[in-house]
Amino acid sequence: MTSIAHHVGIDVSKARLDVHILPAGEEMAFGNDEAGIAALCARLSALGACLAVLEATGALQERAAAALCAAGHLVAVVNPRQVRDFARATGRLAKTDRLDAQAIAAFAQAVRPAPRPLPDEARQRLIDLVARRRQLVEMRAAEKIRRAQMASALRPALEAHIAFLDREIIALDGDISGGLKASPAWRMEDDLMASVPGVGPVLRAVLIAKLPELGSLSRRQIAALVGVAPLNRDSGQMRGRRTIFGGRAEVRTVLYMATISAIRCNRVLKAFHARLRAMGKPPKVAITAAMRKLITILNAMLRSKTSWRTA
Repeated sequence: MTSIAHHVGIDVSKARLDVHILPAGEEMAFGNDEAGIAALCARLSALGACLAVLEATGALQERAAAALCAAGHLVAVVNPRQVRDFARATGRLAKTDRLDAQAIAAFAQAVRPAPRPLPDEARQRLIDLVARRRQLVEMRAAEKIRRAQMASALRPALEAHIAFLDREIIALDGDISGGLKASPAWRMEDDLMASVPGVGPVLRAVLIAKLPELGSLSRRQIAALVGVAPLNRDSGQMRGRRTIFGGRAEVRTVLYMATISAIRCNRVLKAFHARLRAMGKPPKVAITAAMRKLITILNAMLRSKTSWRTA
């Protein structure tokens, strides 16, 4: 990171990539298509060592980020909220695509976010399968809610759609399971996590796809990465309530549902949760603490490559 001479901010939209390069202050724009991305990679290659920073904007940034990585550039994909907070803190209140690229470049130069390797083809396919399954589950839940208000004449079509979604979800579950079994490393991780009561196949797939750092970080680091680590809110003599914030929301959502199940069937987490409630902790605080305990247990198991033990 110390040898980086240029910091590149790239604002991504559906049709265009707005680029700002520091310290030269050079501005340019490319199409967000194969030809435009190739031209961007060629322009950055002429600069030498540079750090390219893009905001996470759904899937719009993935093609450009992957091409830049393949071309040998350092690439960081960051949370848009971080860049927006940085822009406000430095007095950048106006917002256009060109100004956003400037703000991202300034953020890259000041903060120097660590570049993170993009997922390989197999992991990207697993990420896509997990994301599609979540979309179908959400659609099915919405259809089931509509069922109560649906006119009787329209209900057969709705039931047919729900049955179709059921079949699609089952098929995706098979694809996800097959993908996990195809990789020896993923199969080992899946088997280790499956030994924990309350950790089902959905949570295991999401953790392997969306949390590849699991097993390689400390317990505090993994809790912060997921977003279940309590953050201080202190100032002077005031001691504020600790709250969780940030992290990977999709992982945290699935972890929450798994923890609700685990505190019923996993005697370790059940006793832990009951002890916190007996101490007077609010329900949400106790569940969040159980989530943190569960993810740190899984982190330790994958790091040491040991199965679940209650003794």
